[in-house]
Amino acid sequence: MSSHWYRNRFAGVAAILLATSAGVAALVHSTGSFGSEAKPPDLRTQITDRMRVTLEKSDPSQHNHAGHGAASADSPVICGVHLYGFEPSTATELAGVRTVYGFHLCGVAEPKTPWDVAVKLAGPVIVDMSTDPPGIQPVEATADVRFVDRLREMFPAPYAELASKEALSSAEMTELRRRYDEAAEEPK
Repeated sequence: MSSHWYRNRFAGVAAILLATSAGVAALVHSTGSFGSEAKPPDLRTQITDRMRVTLEKSDPSQHNHAGHGAASADSPVICGVHLYGFEPSTATELAGVRTVYGFHLCGVAEPKTPWDVAVKLAGPVIVDMSTDPPGIQPVEATADVRFVDRLREMFPAPYAELASKEALSSAEMTELRRRYDEAAEEPK
């Protein structure tokens, strides 16, 4: 047999081993470790989840941009959020977080309404976690103050810098669209 046949067979075996190890690595990553229980979410994940739930359960007028009044009050609000940071930054558990700085993009999921024409609520937002329910303060321009100046006025400098550059990541946007499309389906 030629050495060419051995090289091709070696490449095939190497490809199979690589694919198998990638599958095992994905399984280990998704479960935390092979065969063990998944770890509880980290603090940033807990904050992000709380921020999203707060926005989705609040009265949309609290984070109103672009005229929510055009949508039905019975329609769910589905949000994607991106966390810039929180205070105190030394908090190690959710109960210790007082203020959250982030971005939100929400769609009012009226039945059979595609995302592209849905009423949307979007922009940098501050969530006050020290109140029950948490307070929501969107960053909005006023007649006297430009948006960028209002952002710098409301957000600490590092978070204002992030807010001027970042919104939702592609993964966050994909998850938001999946959840919105599911909520906007006609009830069965």
